[in-house]
Amino acid sequence: MTISHTEENYLKAIFKLAEKGQKSVSTNAIAAHMQTAAASVTDMLKRLAEKDLIAHEKYRGVQLSASGERMATALIRKHRLWEVFLTEKLGFSWDEVHDYAEQLEHVQGETLINRLDDFLGNPHFDPHGDPIPDAEGRWSFRPQALLATLQVGDKGVITGVEDHRPEFLQYLQQQGLVLGATLELLERFAFDQSVRIRAGATQIITLSEKATQNIYVKIS
Repeated sequence: MTISHTEENYLKAIFKLAEKGQKSVSTNAIAAHMQTAAASVTDMLKRLAEKDLIAHEKYRGVQLSASGERMATALIRKHRLWEVFLTEKLGFSWDEVHDYAEQLEHVQGETLINRLDDFLGNPHFDPHGDPIPDAEGRWSFRPQALLATLQVGDKGVITGVEDHRPEFLQYLQQQGLVLGATLELLERFAFDQSVRIRAGATQIITLSEKATQNIYVKIS
């Protein structure tokens, strides 16, 4: 089945929204994610339903069908592999790769992607710490928690980020809070739930609650 780039983007959006706990994804949620009008979303959902890529119940939201989920998973696999390639082989920083990967993810050819995967050493996670599904659609997971949930005295290693916006990634880079960086939670301020952490051996940093809600840590 041939589908357009826009249709692929909708499948990926529905997958990611469902991944956050929404069993049935609403039209309004998709519209907000895609930054488009609800009427445009409704038209697209009709097209996807006609191709049996989603199950759409009026007033109850949508779910991906088995074939829709396979397509969305393949798209995410391509996107994240290209992000690894761009950072590891072409020297792009983690805040630069998303837009390029958005274009490259639509390149067709399963053989190409499988060879790319092998060339990169079959990575399980992308530069932002997100899992990369394998050729069979299987995901790799690891124990991690948001920094916001840690207790004073907890130590860990940064494993991923929830917010992929360039300005947030640049901020973390400037603070040295990149994947693999070690930290210890020293203090949480009751006033606004901001925290003071030790990064590495000596650096003391204060982070807002918003930042802590977007940093994943594996507690050691």
